[in-house]
Amino acid sequence: MAIETAKVGVAKPIVWTIAGSDSGGGAGIQADLAAINALEAHGCSVITSLTAQNSVSVDLVQSVSEEMLLAQLDTLLSDLPPKAIKIGLLSDQQQLQHVANWLAVDLKDYQKRHDVEVAVIVDPVMVATSGDKLNLSSQLDFSPFKGLATLITPNYHELVQLTQPLEDMGSVIEAGYQLAETLQTNVLIKGGDNSPLWHTDYAQDLFICRSAKRTSPLHQQRTFLLKGPRVGTGLYRQQGCHGSGCTLSSAVAAVMAHGFVLHDAVVVAKAFITQGIECAVPLGQGHAPVEKTKWPNSLRYFPKIDVVDDGPWYDSQVSEFAACVSSLADKPYLGVYPVVDNVDMIASLLHAGARTIQLRIKQESDLENDPLLADKIAAAIELGKQFNARVFINDHWQQAIAHQAYGIHLGQEDLYQADLSAIAASGARLGLSSHGYFEALIALQVNPSYLALGHIFPTTTKAMPSTPQGIDHLQRYVQLFAGQLPLVAIGGIDLSNLNQVKHTKVDDIAVARAVTEADDPAGAYQALAAAWQEVS
Repeated sequence: MAIETAKVGVAKPIVWTIAGSDSGGGAGIQADLAAINALEAHGCSVITSLTAQNSVSVDLVQSVSEEMLLAQLDTLLSDLPPKAIKIGLLSDQQQLQHVANWLAVDLKDYQKRHDVEVAVIVDPVMVATSGDKLNLSSQLDFSPFKGLATLITPNYHELVQLTQPLEDMGSVIEAGYQLAETLQTNVLIKGGDNSPLWHTDYAQDLFICRSAKRTSPLHQQRTFLLKGPRVGTGLYRQQGCHGSGCTLSSAVAAVMAHGFVLHDAVVVAKAFITQGIECAVPLGQGHAPVEKTKWPNSLRYFPKIDVVDDGPWYDSQVSEFAACVSSLADKPYLGVYPVVDNVDMIASLLHAGARTIQLRIKQESDLENDPLLADKIAAAIELGKQFNARVFINDHWQQAIAHQAYGIHLGQEDLYQADLSAIAASGARLGLSSHGYFEALIALQVNPSYLALGHIFPTTTKAMPSTPQGIDHLQRYVQLFAGQLPLVAIGGIDLSNLNQVKHTKVDDIAVARAVTEADDPAGAYQALAAAWQEVS
């Protein structure tokens, strides 16, 4: 299925690469532009240096003049402003300072005047895959980028140069924290090379999130281990390909330019690299360049997400136990799935024909101290049994288990607090919320009965840190997760946009205001259900 952004007449997001030219085409500007194009964005280039290199060696590096560097930046900004910027090879400290000054003054002024955010991804390139040095300076100081970058993506050897000698995994993590604090940015430490992050079976990267906009607070100030499959054979399995670092950072920038948050961009970029390494073909005598394929739509390229900090997380043994009691038969498709906040409306909708419904009681008071809460949940569950319907209880898993609910729905935050073992033992189906690739991947590791994808359109039923996903994002999620489990689109869906949602081929929709705020909730539900069935 075609993606909306690829259709004729729809503008692609603009991504800049500020980097050196690789005459061999395997890395640098050439690799950046190929990756940006493959991820359906338009690439613009600011060339910092010319290199005479091939797949085996780098024979000469020449920096462009300060005048040429700044002219490229200013000329592009006047006509082709970026949604995201990738920064790669900077020839020397003076050039690095020029770029940092431009970001701090010109780009910041542009963002303020136009009320936009431009992601800046820094790849601290210092040595080519061949082992040849690329910078004209003995060592670069990246401190001028303090507070200006969204993410920095060093490999192990670059991390050593940026911080200190490293001996083990613990020292790598500490160095990552140090770099994040020093530059006031997020850090992705690439583990594809022979470093303490090296693993025979997994390509492990360390993602240190200091602060990321539009993401859950529980996924910030956290350190994640991203374990992707090792692919390829021989040299490419052991040492990777030429241009993998350039391609990864460009991919992060391109995905963020499409409006995805940092966490999502990191996992999509990692999958893009894994896919590209698997498809790589040697062209010269040295390392094969990473193949620039397409937006990754196979789950086998995406990483498993784990944490290496003391923050909240679900226990892996519990998730495995939950997986044991889950089966395909326990994952029913839901159709039009009303989400309501009172028992009377549940009764009305069940009489109107609804056979899947959720009780979501949300208010500022302490719900656990509400003397009527257990009675409301018990009444909703009993109604479900009377109508042979699937009633899910939102959040309150203890009461749901006590009254033998058909199902329980948890948000990402609740996932880390609930007793998944108890839920699994009760036989209740488990639905989980997600707000992007990153959260969906976490949810899938628990093997729920369905996955809610949202919020698709603006909604007032719940305060959300994320922005609306939109149809394009929903369509990408469906392409990746389809067939794994039922997918439920949620957030702002009503008769006016139902057709757009159905055309993404998502399995089901959850509706709230379209029913609860209608003059006739039962009639509104029936109209939505009929429309959902009619759309092909």
